[in-house]
Amino acid sequence: MQPDAAIPITAPSALSVEADRWLARLRGEGYCIVREAIARDLVQCLADDLADRFERTPFCEGYFYGERTKRFGGVLKRSPHAEAFVRHPLVLEIVEAVLSPFCDRFQLNLTQALQIYPGQQAQPPHRDQDMWGGPKGEMEFLVNVMWPFGPYRSENGATVLYPGSQIGGPGPQAPVYAEMDPGDMLLFLGSTLHGGGENRTARPRSGLIVSYSLGWLKPYENQWLVYPPDIARTFSPELSRLVGYQQHRPNLGNYEGRCPSILLTEEGYDDVLGAVEELLPHQQEALAARAALAAGTTGIAA
Repeated sequence: MQPDAAIPITAPSALSVEADRWLARLRGEGYCIVREAIARDLVQCLADDLADRFERTPFCEGYFYGERTKRFGGVLKRSPHAEAFVRHPLVLEIVEAVLSPFCDRFQLNLTQALQIYPGQQAQPPHRDQDMWGGPKGEMEFLVNVMWPFGPYRSENGATVLYPGSQIGGPGPQAPVYAEMDPGDMLLFLGSTLHGGGENRTARPRSGLIVSYSLGWLKPYENQWLVYPPDIARTFSPELSRLVGYQQHRPNLGNYEGRCPSILLTEEGYDDVLGAVEELLPHQQEALAARAALAAGTTGIAA
């Protein structure tokens, strides 16, 4: 059941002053760079945790992924420090403002660590929303966040963005390089034209991509396989919901008619469960009114 794009499902919560400021830039240009968004020592801890996995990861196959590029997902199970990036308060506030008018709950679309090695050519410009079929232009499908582990410069493959190319923008303007340092973060919309840059240096550039999408879409990274119940049980409740252990009302993504979070409890081990519906507020109200009429009362006190 896909929601009508013209009818907002939920109203975004009131934004903080900081989030409102960055959201205006994000919507106006299609991207924004927040300096010193997280502590550098936390960035280094995450990078250290992933160093061995980078070392063992083979290069990608395919022109788009980049044959001089390494990528791997499932970052939340590879480092206890990853949650601080995935659940960064400013990021979640902005993501909710962008996506919540068109979904009941947004979800984690992917976590992907990547290294662009010397000799990697520039990635073809693209819009990440195009991973899903269908017409575009009425809503944002996702929000991306990039966290650099080292300096991102035009010379070493910093992301190339085309301001104004997002939904409602004036059209692609002259490209810019997202030059950043550890602790900074880049946010850009799924409708923004962009691509990885060419690495013309002698060293790889490394970082983390975190992406959030509308909760009724199939995510890029199959979260339930990446984080099965035995892993998700070690997550905070907020994180487990973000990776998919929640229903998207009405009743989408259920397990035996129940919220899949039941798999993280002892009750979830029971093979015989009764279905429990989870509807949107306006649907609950409509059904309650129908039930009241069927019972011969309007439900309005005399």
